[in-house]
Amino acid sequence: MSTPAQNIFGGAQVGVDAERNKAGAQVSEFLTFTLGAEEFGVDILKVQEIRGYDTVTRIPDTPDYIKGVINLRGTIVPVVDMRLKFKLDKAEYDSFTVMIILNVDKRVVGIVVDSVSDVIGLTSEQLRPPPEFGRAVDAQFLTGIGALEDRMLILVDIEKLLRSEELGLIPPSTH
Repeated sequence: MSTPAQNIFGGAQVGVDAERNKAGAQVSEFLTFTLGAEEFGVDILKVQEIRGYDTVTRIPDTPDYIKGVINLRGTIVPVVDMRLKFKLDKAEYDSFTVMIILNVDKRVVGIVVDSVSDVIGLTSEQLRPPPEFGRAVDAQFLTGIGALEDRMLILVDIEKLLRSEELGLIPPSTH
């Protein structure tokens, strides 16, 4: 049986002192992925599966960051390129390009990222609120920053992103 913060490849715990974890410290887990030189995290409880990038059927008259749809075992899944959504340089898809399949409010959505790193557990002491940039940067889809010893994770509020008026991939929350 794996520990909560074990990486997805079966390795040792990352980012959390195992003793503090055993002592009952509140730990939130995030699947980490890269877009260019930046490292992001998404709530692991929203992740259904991780797949290699596959052919996507383009839907006419959709924004460029909506790559199209895939057929995932009979379910038609919309696919969002996170590089394009976050206005980063356009990526070349290669053998490391990954599609993270998310399950948010019983809706399945795929996001394309450069690569997946691991699963990291962060304690409340390691979580920082999102920075305030004013109007220059839209940080509404960030839940915060995960501060580790030698790296920082940009934590994405994937539910808010997928519910946004711009994407509208899942219906607004009813609670």
